[in-house]
Amino acid sequence: MSVLTSVTGLAVLGCIVELLRRQQLREKYAALWLLIGLIIAPLGFFPTWLDSIANKLGVASGVSLVLFAGFVLVLLVTLHLSWESSRLEAETRTLAEEVALIRAHLAQSADPMPANAVKPVIDGTTGTDGTTPTTPTDDREARA
Repeated sequence: MSVLTSVTGLAVLGCIVELLRRQQLREKYAALWLLIGLIIAPLGFFPTWLDSIANKLGVASGVSLVLFAGFVLVLLVTLHLSWESSRLEAETRTLAEEVALIRAHLAQSADPMPANAVKPVIDGTTGTDGTTPTTPTDDREARA
């Protein structure tokens, strides 16, 4: 058991360092996992430390303490990831709404004349739809 625990701790440390080196894991998440690896690795080499800690906490054996600590850790990590996911979902929704508003504003700005507006006639004659000719200058004056 002690060899397995030590190898697991060292593997966790190696994986975290590699993920950090490749910039696939942010530092704020890596700190927790590095701390876990640094706690697990020495306990595998010196299992009697765990028994003395378990006795001080009133737990029957060190193995039971490791299982309980692992369960609490997984529960806390799950809770943190749920909180992070909820926060990111709200942020994504807000950003999508802002992008939709910006697109609507840009579409309105790019098409200064609505579809039902009178189209300007350059030569001064009546338009094809029988409306009074207007010029772009007339539109600007009307908006002012």
